[in-house]
Amino acid sequence: MTIRRIVPNVQVGSEEAKTTNRDFYGLLGFEEAMDMGWVTTMTSPANPTAQISFFTEERTAPVVPDLSVEVEDVDAVYAQVVASGAEVVREIRDEEWGVRRFFVRDPGGRVVNVLSHRG
Repeated sequence: MTIRRIVPNVQVGSEEAKTTNRDFYGLLGFEEAMDMGWVTTMTSPANPTAQISFFTEERTAPVVPDLSVEVEDVDAVYAQVVASGAEVVREIRDEEWGVRRFFVRDPGGRVVNVLSHRG
């Protein structure tokens, strides 16, 4: 199994808080890579896999995940997670923005968004 990146997800209370965080992390060298309104992702220009995302909400799932893990083959990972008996918080599905993903709860109660970008 290949892990491509891990991204901490920070839930913020408002669009204003999202903007404030974006501005702060800009001071550290991050640049905005994506803004879908409800989620903004900041990346390091020198290392694009170094990222942080700010969520005002989660539009297609019941909770904002604590972190995202991009894998090479999300379907294979999903099969392993289901076979393990881990709690699937959100079933696997394709999203309109080009990812296939599911949510699983880790042993500490954190929700992990596991995803692959579709070809």
